[in-house]
Amino acid sequence: MSEDHAPPESDDEADAFIAAAEADEIAALKAEAAGLKELALRYAADAENTKRRAEREANDARAYAIQKFARDLLGVADNLARALAHVPEAGADPAVKNFVLGIEMTEKELQGAFDRNGLKRIAPARGDKFDPHRHQAMMELPGTEVAPGAVVEVMQPGYDLLGRLVRPAMVVVAAKAPGAETPAAGANPYRDSADDDAGANLDTRT
Repeated sequence: MSEDHAPPESDDEADAFIAAAEADEIAALKAEAAGLKELALRYAADAENTKRRAEREANDARAYAIQKFARDLLGVADNLARALAHVPEAGADPAVKNFVLGIEMTEKELQGAFDRNGLKRIAPARGDKFDPHRHQAMMELPGTEVAPGAVVEVMQPGYDLLGRLVRPAMVVVAAKAPGAETPAAGANPYRDSADDDAGANLDTRT
C-alpha cells in the first residue's frame, strides 16, 4: 500500500481526514447550488422578457387592428369640429340651440371614446416648438409674435394611437427671419440638427 493512501494512524488524523472530505463535499455542493441559482435567475429573466415581449406584441396587434377604423373616425371628429366652429349667434332659435348642444355632446362623447381607446389628440398651442415627427407644416406666416419656426395656428389636429402616429397635426408656422440659412433641397426647414441625427420618418397619412 502506498504511503499516500495509508490509513490514518490516529483518531486525530482520521477526524482531520473526514473533516477535509466533508469540506470538499460542502464546497462542491455550494458550487452546485450557486450554479443552480444562476440558472434559475436566468430562466426567470427569460420568462420576464418573454412576458414583456408578448405584452408588447399584443399591444401592437391591438393598435394595428383598430388603426384603420380610428383613421376613418377622424373624419367624423373633423366634421363635428367644423360644425361647432360655425355655431349661429347667441340669439338663435331654441331648437337650433338644442341642436348645437347635441352636436357638442356628440363631439365630447366621441373624444372620450378616443381617449379610452388610446387615440390621443395632437393640438399644439400657439408658440409651441414645431415637432416634425408629430406636426405637418402647411404654410408659413410672416410677421408673427412667436419665434421663427414655432407653431402659429392649428389648421387640423393630429392624433396618435398608443404612441403610434395616425395623423400629424396640420399647422401654420412662423416664417424664418430674412437672411436665415436656406435648407438644402428636400430638407425640412423646421427640423433641428438633433432631429436629423434621430432620422425618424414623419407619417403624413390622413
